[in-house]
This record gives sequence, C-alpha cells and structure tokens, in this order.
Amino acid sequence: MFNFIKKRASSKSESPQQQAARDSAVDQVLLNYHLGNSSLATMVTGLERDGDELTLDLRLPQDSDPETIQQELGNLLHPHGIRAIHMNVRLPAPAKGAGSSLPKAMPKTTNAMEKQTKPSANTNSSNQAEPPITKAAPTQASLMAHPRIRHIIVVASGKGGVGKSTTTVNIALALQKLGNRVGVLDADIYGPSMPTMLGVDKIKPELENEQFVPIEAHGLAMLSIGSLLDGDNTPVAWRGPKATGALMQLYNQTNWPQLDYLVIDMPPGTGDIQLTLAQRIPVTGAVIVTTPQHIALLDAQKGIEMFNKTNIPVLGVVENMALHTCSNCNHTEAIFGTGGGEKIAEQYHVPLLGQLPLASGIRAQVDKGEPSVLADDEFAPYYLSIAKNIETNINKFAKPVDDKRIF
Repeated sequence: MFNFIKKRASSKSESPQQQAARDSAVDQVLLNYHLGNSSLATMVTGLERDGDELTLDLRLPQDSDPETIQQELGNLLHPHGIRAIHMNVRLPAPAKGAGSSLPKAMPKTTNAMEKQTKPSANTNSSNQAEPPITKAAPTQASLMAHPRIRHIIVVASGKGGVGKSTTTVNIALALQKLGNRVGVLDADIYGPSMPTMLGVDKIKPELENEQFVPIEAHGLAMLSIGSLLDGDNTPVAWRGPKATGALMQLYNQTNWPQLDYLVIDMPPGTGDIQLTLAQRIPVTGAVIVTTPQHIALLDAQKGIEMFNKTNIPVLGVVENMALHTCSNCNHTEAIFGTGGGEKIAEQYHVPLLGQLPLASGIRAQVDKGEPSVLADDEFAPYYLSIAKNIETNINKFAKPVDDKRIF
C-alpha cells in the first residue's frame, strides 16, 4: 500500500471503520490496476479522498486512454463506496513529428455511477517530455518509530498449526518477566486467540478520545479484534482490504502506553495483512515459528523470504514441538523430525532462538488462560531463554526515535 492519502474534513458521515476500509480499498485497487507492466500506483503524484469522492493526480504514459482508465477505476471502486472520481492527468509530450493531438495536461472528472466525463479547458503547452514517475510503496526504512514503543516484534509462521500464538503469548510474558514494559497486538484477524490465552476474553476495551484503551492482562497491554466481537463463535468473514484496515485501526487508533516491546501475533501465511504491516508499521524484527516437519519448514522459508524482501530483519527461528517425552515411560521421541530449525537458521544465517517441547502441559496452560511463563511451570525456562536471546541482538535493529514528534 502507499500512504499519501490526504483526509479532509468531510460533510459526509464516515465512521473510522468505513474510513479505514475505503482507504485500504483505494490502495488495493491502484496497486492492482496495471498499465503495461507498471502498477497505476507508481503513476500517482497526488491522492485525496473526501468521503465518497476521490481525486487523483496522475502522470500517465503517452499511449494511455484516460477516459477508459476513469471508467474502469469507477467500476472497481464503486463497490467500496466511491461514487465520484476526479482525475488530473498529465501526459508526456509526443516526440517531434509524431503528430499526436493529445494535450499534455487533461484534468478530467467522472462519476462512478454514471461514467460521465467532463474535460477541462486547462492545458499545458510545454513540449518538454517529463521523466516517468516511480512512486513506490513506503519501505521500512522510511517509517518512523512509534513515539511510545521502542521495539515492535512480529511473530509469524508460514503455515497454521505450529503453535505460533502460544509462542507469542509466552514470549511476551517472558520479556515482561525480564523487566520490560510489554504490549500484545493480536493481528490474527481471522482467528484471534490472545483474549482466551490471557484469560480476558470477557473484557471489552474502553474508548477514550476516540481511541481504544488496551486491555490490561497480567501486566500486558493487549488488544485483539477478538475483544471487539460479540462472542467466541462470531466469524470474521472479511475480504482482504477490510481485514488490513482493521489491523491498521487497531494499531493506529489505540492509546498504547510507553512500551519497550509490542509483540504482534501474525496470521499464518504471506498475504495482505503481512504486506500491509510491512509497508505501514515500523517493525524492529520478526521471529519465525516452525516445527521440524519438512512441510512446515518449506512454509517458514517463504515467511523468511517475504520479510527479507520487505527489509524486515529476522531476529531468529523458534523450533516448536521439537521433542516429545512420554508421560508414562519418559521415552523421548522426535515426532516431527530433527534438525529442521537448525537447518533453516543456518541456511538464512539467523539465530536459532530456542527449541520447545511438544507437551500437553503447554497446551493446557493456555487453554485456561494461564500460559506457562505466567504459571511458572516446568516449561517457562524455555520461553525465558528465547526472550533473553531476542534481547541480546535486538538493539542493533532498533529504529531511530524522533523525541520531538507529537503523536
């Protein structure tokens, strides 16, 4: 996504949820609309949305058909509540002798419902060809650190079922036990589990000055889409733009306290939510959770590759379910194979942060809202060791903080 949408005071009533969904929908449509091999997003020099009206400043290739582009954008954005699209189009001057009659600047307006266009009389007679615009999506290097959060860590996996959320909540509690101020953001929009794991599933967050107040959970500042739903059985049946909009709202419209760490529990995979986070949230680093199983390792590799391409450092790998000890005979067996975490850590030159056992006790503790670190059971030292390994190297990835910024 790109972040140069300007929000004006609108006469139309628009809730924060509608605002986030529409902004995200506009981003997605412009990114996915291509002229030749280039996304239309790279040709946008200015963008402004006022309620259901969208104004675009565009520099288009010489052979473009602005009217067709307007009509197609209107069709794509109308389902998202955009009723009118205004386009200020700049085209490069034709080469000498080309005989083209297209003006260089052609502001146009279209209504997405009626597909009517109104060409403007304003033209630019300059014959000097202009260089192409290459407006790229924001990168991690361009994102400023949150003024109240020192480090943002994402815990991710390439596939589901590897114990990512259980690992997330225990790592957060372990970092807190080491003396840090810690928050947890449940970004698993479709399968939020943090409220249950922390025993606060019956508590709703309060609103203060149009911002969420995080739920206090055993000293952690926690927020999850699950805390906003009516019940445990309520499904989140949202398409990508709405889900990514919800994530950004949870991050931006929450009054986070001063934190040393915000630990984000990511959904499995490498889809819209992961890409939105990589382009809009200043992440210090990622922790990859996998099991030794070959299939899980293949998906974990995809996760690492995604973070590498989006310039998010990988802090290390956690190998979950490494060994199982029989409760009857004490025989230890590597049910999902051996050496997988070590292999992937060595392949990508990142630390192996720790190996966790496959134990029913870990599962039982999170099921009743008292994770192992909180219960201080026999498995808590594993997570404390992982937290210490994270703290050892994280400062070299920290983003610079602007102390003069007013948030």
